[in-house]
Amino acid sequence: MRKLIILIVVLVVILGVYSGVQVYLPQVGNYISGQNVSNNSSSGSTQTVRVVSEESVTINAVKKVGPSVVTIEETSSNSQNQQQLNPLFDPFGGMFGSPFGSGGGSSNNGGNSSGGSGNTPVAIGSGFIISSDGLVVTNKHVVSDPGTYVVITSNDKTYKVQQIYQDPQNDIAVIKINPSDNPGQTLKPVTLGNSNNLQVGQFVVAIGTALGEFRNTVTTGVISGLGRGITAGDQFAGETENLSDVIQTSAAINPGNSGGPLINDSNQVIGINTAVAQSGQNIGFALPINTVKDALNNFNQNGGKFTYPYLGVQYKMIDRNQAILDNVPQGAYIAQVVSGSPADSAGLQQGDIITKIDGQTLNTTNALSDIISKKKVGQTINITYWRSGNTSTLNATLASAPNQ
Repeated sequence: MRKLIILIVVLVVILGVYSGVQVYLPQVGNYISGQNVSNNSSSGSTQTVRVVSEESVTINAVKKVGPSVVTIEETSSNSQNQQQLNPLFDPFGGMFGSPFGSGGGSSNNGGNSSGGSGNTPVAIGSGFIISSDGLVVTNKHVVSDPGTYVVITSNDKTYKVQQIYQDPQNDIAVIKINPSDNPGQTLKPVTLGNSNNLQVGQFVVAIGTALGEFRNTVTTGVISGLGRGITAGDQFAGETENLSDVIQTSAAINPGNSGGPLINDSNQVIGINTAVAQSGQNIGFALPINTVKDALNNFNQNGGKFTYPYLGVQYKMIDRNQAILDNVPQGAYIAQVVSGSPADSAGLQQGDIITKIDGQTLNTTNALSDIISKKKVGQTINITYWRSGNTSTLNATLASAPNQ
Protein backbone atom coordinates (compact mmCIF):
# COMPACT_ATOMS: atom_id res chain seq x y z
CA MET A 1 0.00 0.00 0.00
CA ARG A 2 2.83 2.36 0.92
CA LYS A 3 4.62 1.68 -2.37
CA LEU A 4 1.38 2.39 -4.22
CA ILE A 5 1.03 5.78 -2.49
CA ILE A 6 4.64 6.70 -3.33
CA LEU A 7 4.07 5.69 -6.95
CA ILE A 8 0.93 7.85 -7.15
CA VAL A 9 2.79 10.86 -5.71
CA VAL A 10 5.61 10.47 -8.23
CA LEU A 11 3.13 10.23 -11.09
CA VAL A 12 1.34 13.36 -9.88
CA VAL A 13 4.62 15.31 -9.81
CA ILE A 14 5.57 14.10 -13.30
CA LEU A 15 2.14 14.89 -14.70
CA GLY A 16 2.24 18.28 -12.97
CA VAL A 17 5.54 19.18 -14.63
CA TYR A 18 4.36 18.14 -18.09
CA SER A 19 1.05 19.96 -17.64
CA GLY A 20 2.73 23.29 -16.83
CA VAL A 21 2.67 23.08 -13.03
CA GLN A 22 5.87 24.34 -11.44
CA VAL A 23 7.40 22.44 -8.54
CA TYR A 24 9.56 23.99 -5.81
CA LEU A 25 11.61 21.80 -3.50
CA PRO A 26 12.25 24.08 -0.51
CA GLN A 27 14.43 21.64 1.40
CA VAL A 28 17.15 21.87 -1.25
CA GLY A 29 16.27 25.25 -2.75
CA ASN A 30 15.70 23.67 -6.14
CA TYR A 31 13.42 25.13 -8.78
CA ILE A 32 11.87 23.80 -11.93
CA SER A 33 11.87 27.10 -13.76
CA GLY A 34 9.84 28.68 -16.50
CA GLN A 35 6.51 27.20 -15.38
CA ASN A 36 3.66 28.15 -13.10
CA VAL A 37 2.69 26.86 -9.70
CA SER A 38 -1.06 26.40 -9.31
CA ASN A 39 -2.30 26.11 -5.74
CA ASN A 40 -5.91 25.08 -5.21
CA SER A 41 -7.04 26.14 -1.76
CA SER A 42 -9.91 24.64 0.19
CA SER A 43 -12.04 27.62 -0.77
CA GLY A 44 -11.80 26.61 -4.40
CA SER A 45 -9.72 29.63 -5.48
CA THR A 46 -6.59 29.14 -7.55
CA GLN A 47 -3.38 31.06 -6.89
CA THR A 48 -0.63 31.10 -9.51
CA VAL A 49 2.95 31.89 -8.48
CA ARG A 50 5.86 32.10 -10.86
CA VAL A 51 9.21 30.93 -9.53
CA VAL A 52 12.45 31.22 -11.45
CA SER A 53 15.99 29.88 -11.12
CA GLU A 54 19.21 31.83 -10.78
CA GLU A 55 20.08 30.82 -14.32
CA SER A 56 16.87 32.22 -15.77
CA VAL A 57 17.22 35.40 -13.68
CA THR A 58 20.68 35.98 -15.12
CA ILE A 59 19.58 35.27 -18.69
CA ASN A 60 16.57 37.58 -18.34
CA ALA A 61 18.75 40.34 -16.87
CA VAL A 62 21.11 40.12 -19.84
CA LYS A 63 18.21 40.22 -22.29
CA LYS A 64 16.30 43.02 -20.55
CA VAL A 65 19.07 45.22 -19.17
CA GLY A 66 22.09 44.28 -21.29
CA PRO A 67 21.04 46.43 -24.30
CA SER A 68 20.94 49.46 -21.96
CA VAL A 69 24.49 48.99 -20.64
CA VAL A 70 27.16 51.06 -22.39
CA THR A 71 30.93 51.33 -22.52
CA ILE A 72 32.51 54.74 -21.99
CA GLU A 73 35.72 55.51 -23.87
CA GLU A 74 38.02 58.48 -23.59
CA THR A 75 39.21 59.48 -27.04
CA SER A 76 41.49 62.32 -25.97
CA SER A 77 42.71 63.83 -22.73
CA ASN A 78 43.66 67.32 -21.64
CA SER A 79 45.51 65.88 -18.68
CA GLN A 80 49.25 66.54 -18.57
CA ASN A 81 50.07 63.15 -17.07
CA GLN A 82 47.76 60.83 -18.91
CA GLN A 83 49.00 57.27 -19.03
CA GLN A 84 47.55 54.00 -20.20
CA LEU A 85 48.05 51.26 -17.71
CA ASN A 86 47.84 47.51 -17.61
CA PRO A 87 44.20 46.63 -16.90
CA LEU A 88 45.24 44.57 -13.88
CA PHE A 89 47.20 47.45 -12.35
CA ASP A 90 45.62 49.08 -9.30
CA PRO A 91 46.27 52.80 -9.67
CA PHE A 92 44.81 53.60 -6.26
CA GLY A 93 46.73 51.05 -4.22
CA GLY A 94 44.41 51.64 -1.30
CA MET A 95 42.09 49.28 0.49
CA PHE A 96 39.14 50.21 -1.66
CA GLY A 97 40.00 51.00 -5.26
CA SER A 98 37.88 52.15 -8.11
CA PRO A 99 36.98 49.17 -10.30
CA PHE A 100 37.41 51.48 -13.27
CA GLY A 101 40.98 52.44 -12.75
CA SER A 102 42.01 56.03 -12.30
CA GLY A 103 40.01 59.05 -13.27
CA GLY A 104 41.28 62.57 -13.51
CA GLY A 105 44.82 62.18 -14.65
CA SER A 106 45.22 58.66 -15.92
CA SER A 107 43.18 56.55 -18.21
CA ASN A 108 43.49 52.82 -18.28
CA ASN A 109 41.80 49.51 -18.67
CA GLY A 110 42.22 49.52 -22.42
CA GLY A 111 43.39 45.95 -22.58
CA ASN A 112 44.21 46.32 -26.26
CA SER A 113 45.65 49.83 -26.05
CA SER A 114 49.25 50.90 -26.05
CA GLY A 115 51.36 53.99 -25.88
CA GLY A 116 50.57 57.11 -23.88
CA SER A 117 49.92 59.86 -26.37
CA GLY A 118 46.36 60.42 -25.24
CA ASN A 119 45.07 59.92 -28.79
CA THR A 120 44.26 56.21 -28.56
CA PRO A 121 40.67 55.50 -27.44
CA VAL A 122 40.70 53.92 -24.00
CA ALA A 123 37.72 52.05 -22.57
CA ILE A 124 37.59 53.30 -19.01
CA GLY A 125 34.21 52.45 -17.58
CA SER A 126 30.58 51.53 -17.95
CA GLY A 127 27.21 53.22 -17.69
CA PHE A 128 23.53 52.66 -18.38
CA ILE A 129 20.87 54.51 -20.34
CA ILE A 130 18.12 56.16 -18.28
CA SER A 131 16.17 57.96 -21.01
CA SER A 132 15.50 57.43 -24.70
CA ASP A 133 16.51 61.03 -25.44
CA GLY A 134 20.13 60.30 -24.54
CA LEU A 135 20.85 60.50 -20.80
CA VAL A 136 23.36 58.00 -19.42
CA VAL A 137 24.32 57.49 -15.76
CA THR A 138 27.82 56.50 -14.66
CA ASN A 139 30.27 57.20 -11.82
CA LYS A 140 31.76 60.67 -11.53
CA HIS A 141 35.28 59.27 -11.32
CA VAL A 142 34.83 57.55 -14.71
CA VAL A 143 34.56 60.91 -16.49
CA SER A 144 36.53 63.15 -14.14
CA ASP A 145 39.38 63.68 -16.61
CA PRO A 146 38.80 66.87 -18.66
CA GLY A 147 38.94 65.03 -21.97
CA THR A 148 36.70 63.92 -24.83
CA TYR A 149 34.50 60.85 -24.46
CA VAL A 150 32.28 58.57 -26.52
CA VAL A 151 29.60 56.10 -25.49
CA ILE A 152 29.40 52.70 -27.19
CA THR A 153 26.20 50.68 -26.93
CA SER A 154 25.94 46.90 -26.70
CA ASN A 155 25.29 46.71 -30.47
CA ASP A 156 28.52 48.63 -31.20
CA LYS A 157 26.94 51.99 -32.03
CA THR A 158 29.07 54.98 -31.06
CA TYR A 159 27.74 58.28 -29.72
CA LYS A 160 29.73 61.42 -29.00
CA VAL A 161 29.36 62.73 -25.46
CA GLN A 162 27.89 66.22 -25.74
CA GLN A 163 27.82 67.18 -22.10
CA ILE A 164 28.90 65.78 -18.73
CA TYR A 165 27.12 66.79 -15.53
CA GLN A 166 28.95 65.77 -12.36
CA ASP A 167 27.20 65.54 -9.04
CA PRO A 168 29.48 67.37 -6.57
CA GLN A 169 28.01 65.50 -3.61
CA ASN A 170 28.01 61.91 -4.88
CA ASP A 171 30.13 59.73 -7.15
CA ILE A 172 27.52 60.14 -9.88
CA ALA A 173 27.63 61.72 -13.32
CA VAL A 174 24.99 62.20 -16.01
CA ILE A 175 26.18 62.06 -19.63
CA LYS A 176 24.22 63.55 -22.54
CA ILE A 177 24.46 61.91 -25.95
CA ASN A 178 22.52 62.64 -29.13
CA PRO A 179 20.30 59.77 -30.39
CA SER A 180 20.51 61.23 -33.91
CA ASP A 181 24.18 60.16 -34.09
CA ASN A 182 22.79 56.78 -35.17
CA PRO A 183 19.49 57.29 -37.03
CA GLY A 184 17.10 54.40 -36.77
CA GLN A 185 18.59 53.19 -33.50
CA THR A 186 16.57 53.32 -30.29
CA LEU A 187 18.13 54.00 -26.91
CA LYS A 188 16.52 51.67 -24.38
CA PRO A 189 16.34 53.01 -20.81
CA VAL A 190 16.62 50.76 -17.77
CA THR A 191 14.02 50.40 -15.04
CA LEU A 192 15.16 51.82 -11.70
CA GLY A 193 14.25 49.77 -8.62
CA ASN A 194 13.98 50.64 -4.92
CA SER A 195 17.14 50.12 -2.88
CA ASN A 196 15.26 50.65 0.38
CA ASN A 197 13.75 47.18 -0.01
CA LEU A 198 17.01 45.27 -0.40
CA GLN A 199 17.87 42.32 1.81
CA VAL A 200 21.17 40.67 2.66
CA GLY A 201 21.44 37.41 0.74
CA GLN A 202 19.39 38.69 -2.20
CA PHE A 203 20.58 37.50 -5.62
CA VAL A 204 22.07 40.18 -7.89
CA VAL A 205 23.63 40.50 -11.34
CA ALA A 206 26.36 42.94 -12.39
CA ILE A 207 27.01 43.96 -16.01
CA GLY A 208 29.89 46.05 -17.30
CA THR A 209 32.99 46.33 -19.46
CA ALA A 210 35.41 44.12 -17.55
CA LEU A 211 39.07 45.18 -17.76
CA GLY A 212 37.99 47.91 -20.15
CA GLU A 213 37.95 45.33 -22.92
CA PHE A 214 35.22 42.73 -22.49
CA ARG A 215 31.91 44.51 -23.01
CA ASN A 216 28.72 43.37 -21.33
CA THR A 217 30.53 40.97 -19.03
CA VAL A 218 28.04 39.38 -16.64
CA THR A 219 28.80 38.32 -13.07
CA THR A 220 26.46 37.13 -10.34
CA GLY A 221 26.40 37.06 -6.57
CA VAL A 222 24.39 38.19 -3.58
CA ILE A 223 24.03 41.30 -1.47
CA SER A 224 26.61 40.70 1.24
CA GLY A 225 25.86 43.75 3.36
CA LEU A 226 23.92 47.01 3.48
CA GLY A 227 24.69 50.47 4.82
CA ARG A 228 28.44 50.09 4.49
CA GLY A 229 30.73 53.10 4.80
CA ILE A 230 34.05 53.08 2.93
CA THR A 231 36.83 55.39 1.81
CA ALA A 232 37.55 54.71 -1.85
CA GLY A 233 40.89 55.57 -3.40
CA ASP A 234 44.41 56.04 -2.06
CA GLN A 235 44.78 58.26 0.98
CA PHE A 236 48.55 58.52 0.37
CA ALA A 237 48.01 59.90 -3.12
CA GLY A 238 45.31 62.26 -1.91
CA GLU A 239 42.67 60.66 -4.13
CA THR A 240 39.96 59.55 -1.73
CA GLU A 241 36.23 59.83 -1.44
CA ASN A 242 34.06 58.91 1.50
CA LEU A 243 31.12 56.77 0.43
CA SER A 244 28.37 56.04 2.92
CA ASP A 245 25.37 53.72 2.91
CA VAL A 246 26.74 51.63 0.04
CA ILE A 247 25.76 48.10 -0.95
CA GLN A 248 28.33 45.34 -0.49
CA THR A 249 28.05 42.54 -3.03
CA SER A 250 29.82 39.28 -3.84
CA ALA A 251 29.20 39.74 -7.58
CA ALA A 252 32.63 40.13 -9.16
CA ILE A 253 33.37 43.78 -9.98
CA ASN A 254 36.45 44.19 -12.16
CA PRO A 255 38.33 47.20 -13.53
CA GLY A 256 36.05 48.71 -16.16
CA ASN A 257 32.84 47.82 -14.29
CA SER A 258 32.56 51.22 -12.63
CA GLY A 259 29.32 52.94 -13.54
CA GLY A 260 27.62 49.72 -14.62
CA PRO A 261 24.35 48.50 -13.11
CA LEU A 262 23.72 46.11 -10.24
CA ILE A 263 20.44 44.34 -11.04
CA ASN A 264 17.86 42.44 -8.98
CA ASP A 265 15.78 39.44 -10.01
CA SER A 266 13.06 41.72 -11.42
CA ASN A 267 15.47 43.21 -13.99
CA GLN A 268 15.58 46.49 -12.09
CA VAL A 269 18.75 48.47 -11.47
CA ILE A 270 19.26 48.74 -7.71
CA GLY A 271 22.79 50.16 -7.64
CA ILE A 272 25.81 51.55 -9.53
CA ASN A 273 28.93 49.40 -9.28
CA THR A 274 31.54 51.71 -7.82
CA ALA A 275 34.39 50.22 -5.78
CA VAL A 276 36.19 46.99 -5.02
CA ALA A 277 38.30 45.82 -2.09
CA GLN A 278 41.79 45.28 -3.50
CA SER A 279 42.93 43.03 -0.66
CA GLY A 280 39.89 40.72 -0.66
CA GLN A 281 37.93 38.48 -2.96
CA ASN A 282 34.33 38.98 -4.05
CA ILE A 283 34.01 42.19 -2.05
CA GLY A 284 32.55 44.90 -4.23
CA PHE A 285 30.48 47.98 -3.51
CA ALA A 286 27.66 49.79 -5.29
CA LEU A 287 25.90 53.09 -4.72
CA PRO A 288 22.20 52.50 -3.88
CA ILE A 289 19.91 53.42 -6.74
CA ASN A 290 17.76 55.59 -4.45
CA THR A 291 20.79 57.86 -4.02
CA VAL A 292 20.92 58.08 -7.81
CA LYS A 293 17.19 58.77 -8.04
CA ASP A 294 17.49 61.61 -5.51
CA ALA A 295 20.39 63.04 -7.53
CA LEU A 296 18.37 62.77 -10.75
CA ASN A 297 15.43 64.55 -9.11
CA ASN A 298 17.81 67.32 -8.09
CA PHE A 299 19.19 67.41 -11.63
CA ASN A 300 15.75 67.64 -13.26
CA GLN A 301 14.30 70.13 -10.79
CA ASN A 302 17.18 72.53 -11.34
CA GLY A 303 16.97 72.65 -15.12
CA GLY A 304 19.56 70.03 -15.97
CA LYS A 305 22.16 70.73 -13.32
CA PHE A 306 23.00 69.61 -9.80
CA THR A 307 22.46 72.17 -7.05
CA TYR A 308 23.69 71.50 -3.51
CA PRO A 309 24.78 73.70 -0.61
CA TYR A 310 28.53 74.21 -0.74
CA LEU A 311 31.07 75.25 1.89
CA GLY A 312 34.25 74.68 -0.10
CA VAL A 313 36.68 72.64 1.99
CA GLN A 314 38.44 69.33 1.61
CA TYR A 315 38.62 67.64 4.97
CA LYS A 316 39.32 64.50 6.93
CA MET A 317 37.33 63.50 10.00
CA ILE A 318 39.39 63.09 13.18
CA ASP A 319 38.04 60.33 15.43
CA ARG A 320 38.34 60.20 19.20
CA ASN A 321 41.46 58.04 19.27
CA GLN A 322 43.30 60.26 16.80
CA ALA A 323 42.20 63.37 18.69
CA ILE A 324 43.61 62.00 21.96
CA LEU A 325 46.83 60.92 20.28
CA ASP A 326 47.44 64.33 18.67
CA ASN A 327 45.96 66.36 21.52
CA VAL A 328 43.44 68.07 19.26
CA PRO A 329 39.62 68.13 19.28
CA GLN A 330 37.41 65.77 17.30
CA GLY A 331 36.00 67.20 14.13
CA ALA A 332 36.71 67.91 10.48
CA TYR A 333 40.38 68.68 9.82
CA ILE A 334 40.59 71.09 6.86
CA ALA A 335 43.15 69.81 4.37
CA GLN A 336 42.37 72.50 1.78
CA VAL A 337 40.17 75.56 1.41
CA VAL A 338 38.87 76.17 -2.11
CA SER A 339 39.79 79.63 -3.31
CA GLY A 340 36.78 81.94 -3.58
CA SER A 341 34.48 79.50 -1.75
CA PRO A 342 32.20 80.41 1.18
CA ALA A 343 34.77 78.89 3.55
CA ASP A 344 37.51 81.07 2.04
CA SER A 345 35.36 84.20 2.26
CA ALA A 346 34.47 83.42 5.88
CA GLY A 347 38.14 83.09 6.89
CA LEU A 348 38.64 79.35 7.40
CA GLN A 349 42.19 78.15 6.84
CA GLN A 350 44.04 74.95 6.11
CA GLY A 351 44.78 73.18 9.39
CA ASP A 352 41.64 74.41 11.14
CA ILE A 353 39.44 71.78 12.77
CA ILE A 354 35.70 72.40 12.51
CA THR A 355 34.10 71.03 15.68
CA LYS A 356 30.50 72.29 15.39
CA ILE A 357 28.03 73.55 12.78
CA ASP A 358 25.07 75.49 14.21
CA GLY A 359 25.74 73.84 17.55
CA GLN A 360 25.85 70.30 16.13
CA THR A 361 28.99 68.43 17.16
CA LEU A 362 30.98 66.84 14.34
CA ASN A 363 32.26 63.28 14.70
CA THR A 364 32.73 60.14 12.62
CA THR A 365 28.98 59.43 12.69
CA ASN A 366 27.99 63.03 12.05
CA ALA A 367 30.42 64.18 9.36
CA LEU A 368 30.69 67.69 7.95
CA SER A 369 29.18 66.67 4.60
CA ASP A 370 26.19 65.08 6.35
CA ILE A 371 25.38 68.33 8.13
CA ILE A 372 25.98 70.59 5.11
CA SER A 373 23.80 68.39 2.87
CA LYS A 374 20.80 69.16 5.09
CA LYS A 375 21.26 72.92 4.70
CA LYS A 376 20.04 75.16 1.88
CA VAL A 377 21.83 77.25 -0.72
CA GLY A 378 22.06 80.81 0.62
CA GLN A 379 21.72 79.76 4.25
CA THR A 380 24.15 81.29 6.76
CA ILE A 381 25.67 78.79 9.19
CA ASN A 382 27.63 79.30 12.40
CA ILE A 383 30.94 77.43 12.49
CA THR A 384 32.89 76.59 15.62
CA TYR A 385 36.52 75.79 14.82
CA TRP A 386 39.83 75.10 16.53
CA ARG A 387 43.02 76.83 15.39
CA SER A 388 46.44 76.59 17.08
CA GLY A 389 44.97 75.75 20.47
CA ASN A 390 42.18 78.33 20.40
CA THR A 391 38.47 77.84 19.72
CA SER A 392 36.58 80.52 17.76
CA THR A 393 33.38 80.96 15.76
CA LEU A 394 32.51 82.54 12.43
CA ASN A 395 29.61 82.68 10.00
CA ALA A 396 29.61 81.42 6.42
CA THR A 397 26.91 81.73 3.76
CA LEU A 398 26.55 78.54 1.74
CA ALA A 399 26.70 78.82 -2.03
CA SER A 400 25.56 76.46 -4.78
CA ALA A 401 28.12 73.75 -5.40
CA PRO A 402 29.84 74.17 -8.77
CA ASN A 403 29.18 71.48 -11.36
CA GLN A 404 32.64 70.13 -11.99
